[in-house]
Formats: sequence, C-alpha cells, structure tokens
Amino acid sequence: MKPVTFLVALLGLTACDAQVESRKAAVPAEQAAPAPAAPLTAAGPAAVVQPDADPNQQWAASVVELTPLTRQGDRTVKLFGTAGGDPAMNGLYTHIAFVDSPAEGWRVFRIGDVLDYRVLSEAPGRVDLEIDESVMNEASGEIGSRTRRIIVGWAAAADGSVPATVTVTPAQ
Repeated sequence: MKPVTFLVALLGLTACDAQVESRKAAVPAEQAAPAPAAPLTAAGPAAVVQPDADPNQQWAASVVELTPLTRQGDRTVKLFGTAGGDPAMNGLYTHIAFVDSPAEGWRVFRIGDVLDYRVLSEAPGRVDLEIDESVMNEASGEIGSRTRRIIVGWAAAADGSVPATVTVTPAQ
C-alpha cells in the first residue's frame, strides 16, 4: 500500500471514529431506573393465615421451574421441574404435563433428571429442549457436566384427548 493511500485510509477511519463518538454524545443517556414504590399502608385488620395441611401442597411447593407451551392449539401443555434427588447430581426432575379435564386433572410424564432445561423451539406435538446435566465419570468418580439436546414429541389424538405416551429423542 502506498504511504499516501495508507494515510488517507487512516484519516478516514479516524474521522469515522470521531463521528461515532459525536453520535454517542448526541444520544441521551439511559434514564435511571425508577425508584422503588413506597411500602403499602395497612387499610384494615390483618387476616391470620394458617399453614395449608393438604399434603399435596408439599409437591406443589417443590415446583421450581414452569414453562407453559403456547403453540399446542387448544390443548394446555406445560413443562415443569421439581426440586429433588441428589443436589450434587442434577436434581431438577423435569416433566411435561397435559391437562385432560377438570375431573381427570393432568397427565404427567417425567422426561428426565437434569440441572436445567431451555426451550429451543416448539410446534404442535413437539418441543425441542437443550438440557444441562451432571455426568459421573465412572472411572475417576468425578462429576462433570454436559449439554445435550432432545426432542420431546407426542401424537395429537383425533378425539382431542391427551397423549398416552411421549417420546424423548436425542437430537443435534
């Protein structure tokens, strides 16, 4: 490159940088986050609430992650994870559940024991997940981690009933 061409290119880049800096100055700074709301003031007597004695509430309280699936037509479907198992190895029991009817409740399928899951995509009868999980090296006894992907699928019944089974397929 000729020295003059190099100098022109350098000056052009410098001028671009200066313009970027001047544009940055022209853009208003982000406004500060709004101040937290003031605490509420009581407007009547407090109700005293006792612990719920229903043993099913223990199961409900163990839900630590909930992901509604929104592309399943009229069917109500959700992924959820409950805390459990060995906290050193995974511990998020991951399920997919389909609401059957108010009388029948939910049909629940356990799809794994993982550290975490992320929905990558969703279509009717299918959800693609990325799974983070602990793995044990049997030879050394050390716990490591891996990320893998799975396809959770089910056939939509012609009569609109919940699926009898789901499939869990390894994916790339």
